[in-house]
Amino acid sequence: MYHCPVNICLVGVADECAHIVATTEPLHPFSHQVFRTDDPNAAEVARAEALFIDVTDRDAAALVGAVLEHKKHWAKLVVIAHHEQVPELAAFFDAIADIWIAPLSTQEFTYRYTHWQHLCRRDADAWETEQFLEATINSIPCLVWYKSKDGIHHKVNDAFCATVNKEKDDVQGRGHAYIWDVEADDPACIESERQVMESKSTIVSEEVVQTGDGTRLLTTYKSPLYNVDGSVMGTVGVAIDVTQERAYEGEIVEKNRTLETIFTTMECGVITHSQDGSRVVGVNQAALNILGYESEEDLVAGGFDMVAHSVLPEDADRLRAAIATLKNVGDSVSTEYRVRHDNGDILHVLGNVKLIENDGEPMYQRFLLDYTDRKLAEVQKERHQKELIHALSEDYLIVCSFNLDTGEGVPLRVSGDETRHLDDLFCGTLMLERCIDEYLASAVHEDDRATLGEALSAQNLRRALAETTRIHVNYRTERDGDVEYCQATAVRTGDWAEGHDIVLGFRSVDAQTRDEMKRRALLEEALDQANKASAAKSAFLSNMSHDIRTPMNAIVGFTTLAGSRIDQPEKVREYLDKIQSSSTHLLSLINDILDMSRIESGKVALDEQPCSLVDLLDDLYSIVQAEASARQLYLTVNTSGLAHPNVRCDKLRINQILLNLLGNSLKFTKPGGFIKVNVEEVPGAPEGYGRYRFTVSDTGIGMSPEFVDHIFDPFERERTSTISGIQGTGLGMSITKNLVDMMHGTIAVESKKGVGSLFTIELTLALDARGEGAARVRAEKAAHAHPHAVHGSRILLVDDNDLNREIAITLLEDEGFAVEYAVDGQEAVDKLRASGADHFQLVLMDVQMPVMNGYEATRAIRNLDDERLARIPILAMTADAFEEDRQKALRCGMNGHLTKPIEISKLFEALDTVLA
Repeated sequence: MYHCPVNICLVGVADECAHIVATTEPLHPFSHQVFRTDDPNAAEVARAEALFIDVTDRDAAALVGAVLEHKKHWAKLVVIAHHEQVPELAAFFDAIADIWIAPLSTQEFTYRYTHWQHLCRRDADAWETEQFLEATINSIPCLVWYKSKDGIHHKVNDAFCATVNKEKDDVQGRGHAYIWDVEADDPACIESERQVMESKSTIVSEEVVQTGDGTRLLTTYKSPLYNVDGSVMGTVGVAIDVTQERAYEGEIVEKNRTLETIFTTMECGVITHSQDGSRVVGVNQAALNILGYESEEDLVAGGFDMVAHSVLPEDADRLRAAIATLKNVGDSVSTEYRVRHDNGDILHVLGNVKLIENDGEPMYQRFLLDYTDRKLAEVQKERHQKELIHALSEDYLIVCSFNLDTGEGVPLRVSGDETRHLDDLFCGTLMLERCIDEYLASAVHEDDRATLGEALSAQNLRRALAETTRIHVNYRTERDGDVEYCQATAVRTGDWAEGHDIVLGFRSVDAQTRDEMKRRALLEEALDQANKASAAKSAFLSNMSHDIRTPMNAIVGFTTLAGSRIDQPEKVREYLDKIQSSSTHLLSLINDILDMSRIESGKVALDEQPCSLVDLLDDLYSIVQAEASARQLYLTVNTSGLAHPNVRCDKLRINQILLNLLGNSLKFTKPGGFIKVNVEEVPGAPEGYGRYRFTVSDTGIGMSPEFVDHIFDPFERERTSTISGIQGTGLGMSITKNLVDMMHGTIAVESKKGVGSLFTIELTLALDARGEGAARVRAEKAAHAHPHAVHGSRILLVDDNDLNREIAITLLEDEGFAVEYAVDGQEAVDKLRASGADHFQLVLMDVQMPVMNGYEATRAIRNLDDERLARIPILAMTADAFEEDRQKALRCGMNGHLTKPIEISKLFEALDTVLA
């Protein structure tokens, strides 16, 4: 019954012996988990239930002492030692389960380990047996004791202790006199135990036991206990304290007399008469009152003949027939009948008739109970139940009950809808087969008649409801040319083994079914859209195979050319510029893919901060103007329509939206074309907010109407880069649409082939009254910046990648910084702790590293005892480039966040800002 999982710890055990332990099948019901260690590991030792320690050729006392310090007190410890090491272990003998003398062959180790398993199971079996015994004897209310030949109680149960009002420790090991608080042992008790031990049999007797509180009467069962050699070693006794029971017997006799008196005077009527009904032997007043007579003489004079004359004639014959069924003495029958009194009152009587024998003569003894009030209550309850059935089955057109064995049934509820003509089909006494056939022919759609008829046949209902309590069958009805969806429900009632009774209901599920059909259509449409999206992604991957390989091919190719022309600096510089351009483009492609993935997974969150839309558009113009000029395009930005330029928004995301739109305009507008950006306030914003309309228009190549319908779908491009020569992921517009949706805005597009495109975005943004002050603060900070004022500082670079370290060290040393490095977070913490507070001025910390990552290292540095060293500036320099990565870096104590690939200008700008 029990299950015993055992963790086995092997300390210093040889491989071949450890293999035996690991591969030997545990004895049922044990399960083993084996783990090894060369030296006592506190955690491993503490979780073990069994430990095997090989102390040969080691300090036996020290090793065993170390294990005992951490092991569970009940865990079994086996020591493998040389014979001469045994004296060293003498101090630990009490804690050691066994000592195996080395050397041990694999056969001997296998034998000893198997023997140890059997000992463990024997101990567990003994423990289980003890549990069974303790649970059994302590759960019964009888007194249980085990005594030796000399009358000493060696074990007693809880009931015994409760009876003598003593604790077990105070009872066990004591004799009769002490336990029962008397001066000497009970001679009768001693004698009965002597007879048990001599006869070697169980003796049952009643014993009067003298106690300090008086006497107790016990019914005892005493049996002998045997030694291993078969001799009697003592007795086991079980006793029931019947002291109270005997005291109650007298009370019961007296109570029976009282009950007899009550019975003769209670409101239940009693009549005893001869078997032929001609002679009334006895009748109580209650019976006369119920039957409507003043006295026994009036009853007889009224013509009593088995049945009183006051019983209604239609019930009298049924009562006589019930009495006639009694054939043998002791038979009884119950029945109901009605009595009419002289004043016209009708009483409902619940009668019981029993055939008895009185002085050898068979007689009928009859009991009469007036249950008129209860009958009226039952009628009212039945009416209430019918109302409940009607209310609970309101949704059903028809509800009937049927017995599947006979096919008979009764209607419980039929819809009052006259147009359905159900009253004619389901009325009176019903037959299942006839009702179903008529319903199928008159109402059910011809395509569903066979299915419904088969499902509702008595044979099928018996078979189906034997396995479940309820079945449903859907079908259609046809009425005046209209199809209606319906459902038949059959529920079994009562004890199915005794009778096959069911409740059968029919209801309309037209609204639910049509809603379900509509939902299914929507799901099918969603599946179709998902399939289209999957096809679009496949097309995207096909396009991206070319788009990603193109800049990669340029990077690889120009790197090879630069290597072969090291002696031509101008050519090398030209190739490096082209490598830089291709790398930037490749990074843009990757960022678009990652951005879209994050938006779709819901991981992008808006970071709303105070912002000036005028500054935002000015910055945007500065970013785009150079490329527009290089492409010979005319770019204008108009912010004159802003009444409230200072708002709270996610500047980065609005920049991303506008740059995506401008990026398309720059790519798809020919030289000499125009690109216009305009922002203005429009009415309709709630209090404290402004409604802003951004428009980006161009005179580019335009788009077809078919493509405009899908421009915001992920991975959509009107033509592949192979045809157009213009590369991209096809994600920019989808990202733009998702970002606008996140801001609860709208985006619309108008485009015409060969004419150009117009994108209109409307956003509702919170106004920021403090915007002007914030702008002044930013300007003051910019005026006091000290770029490149801290070159020569010593920096600790922490990065596990050799190439990344080489690039960063070269860049920093070229700018005059002194650089030392560490390859993981733990090494960085150790170097800082060893260097002192003034050695390093800043730490550039990678995040994803072995041993200790950047976040853990930062927290460790911030917790250093040296406060100056703990405040050293730390910048994250990592490929984890998302906003939540930046926030995580700041939360763990970093001063800033730089992303890889390293942008040199941003790197030195951050260094100057932090070090200044």
